[in-house]
Amino acid sequence: MSYPKLTKKPGAIETAAAIRKGELSPLEAVEAVIARIERLDAHINAVVVTDFDRARDRARQMTDQQRGEDQPLFGVPMTIKESFDIEGLPTCWGHEEYADNIAKRDAKVVRQLKAAGAIFLGKTNIPPDLADWQSNNPVYGRTNNPHDHERSPGGSSGGSAAAVASGMVPCEYGTDIGGSVRVPAHFCGIWGHKSSWGLVSKQGHDHPLMAGRDAHDGALSIAGPLARNAADLRLLLGLTQTIPLTAKGKPLKDCRLLALVDHPSCPTDDAVRAPIEAALAEIEKAGVRVDRTSDLVPDLEAQQADYMRMLNVAMARGMPGPNGKRASATDWFDMLDTQARNENAWAKLFETYDFVLTPPAPVLAVPHREGRIFDGTVTINGGEQPGGSTLCWAGLATFPNLPATVLPVGETGGLPCGIQVISRRWADLDCIAAAEAIGQILHG
Repeated sequence: MSYPKLTKKPGAIETAAAIRKGELSPLEAVEAVIARIERLDAHINAVVVTDFDRARDRARQMTDQQRGEDQPLFGVPMTIKESFDIEGLPTCWGHEEYADNIAKRDAKVVRQLKAAGAIFLGKTNIPPDLADWQSNNPVYGRTNNPHDHERSPGGSSGGSAAAVASGMVPCEYGTDIGGSVRVPAHFCGIWGHKSSWGLVSKQGHDHPLMAGRDAHDGALSIAGPLARNAADLRLLLGLTQTIPLTAKGKPLKDCRLLALVDHPSCPTDDAVRAPIEAALAEIEKAGVRVDRTSDLVPDLEAQQADYMRMLNVAMARGMPGPNGKRASATDWFDMLDTQARNENAWAKLFETYDFVLTPPAPVLAVPHREGRIFDGTVTINGGEQPGGSTLCWAGLATFPNLPATVLPVGETGGLPCGIQVISRRWADLDCIAAAEAIGQILHG
């Protein structure tokens, strides 16, 4: 099997190893990434806030420093989603009225990655309020998918995925509440990880309306890494996790897998189904047990409705929806109760199954359009489906707070297709390991 490969540029771990060996200096690494951004981004528009001068200054300082093993990203250049604060750079979340909102401090994830030796060269594009599967806004314009410039790289971490997929940077960090890490990874043919809710701090990832004040780490929303391989995901997650994780280390051939390719809330496009079915056949051929149905699966249609209700309230912070009714505190606690019951149902399923495999989205990279994907319809197998229904596979892991790793498995018509590997809460390292093992089966 194969999938589109736009670049074979080194990943984060490879770059750090070359610097430690003295084969490459931090400044040389930074200059190489700047050159790639300047060459490629005119056509993609992923890196919309640049900080090249400070990156060069930091790289020069690091060139004369000891290359310590305690900084696994020593000298590695990277970018990060625009919605994370970097001191001295704008954080506007795609709004013109906040274009001059300059962050006064780094987000915690930025501090953690800097402490590990990373050098930030800038920030990547998003949709307004991080609320679309496109990355297009009045401040920075539209980001194109590196595989097809007439299509979206996804959202809301679309600039992040496009920067990694095109080879501009080796790794990135995004956030996800409606597939915002997983869908861009799927659309762009790279790796992404939705962390267990609460595992990674989102301090310093606040709407400009908060004016730099700390805020509650919103329900459902997580921060997670994007990269071109599993090892880089594992490293980035390890550097940013707030609690220690342990992996079972169970070989994939000894695991029991459940594959779900159909969802009652939205059909799966044949362009997604074909690569995933081919991947599942290869996994089974390698001797791994994959079930297709289970009575343990919760009512997915009910879960999707509950997820969408909670998502809309969380995104609007309880403000009135289309029906004009503001969510009350009682409404919110009722939603938390429903979510807890759903989380318990999935925990019960994972007593039998190690992993659940599903599409990250029911479609491949969608064509550019004016307006949000979720406010219109999406073409699936020749018919039109409500845009909001396409969130079904994202919500599968989001609503019960579960981890999910996306890896590329194939392509249709030159567009990449991924699969997401879901497991029990806090089994993030197991998800990444299982995805890595699946990648070995499919791609060697």
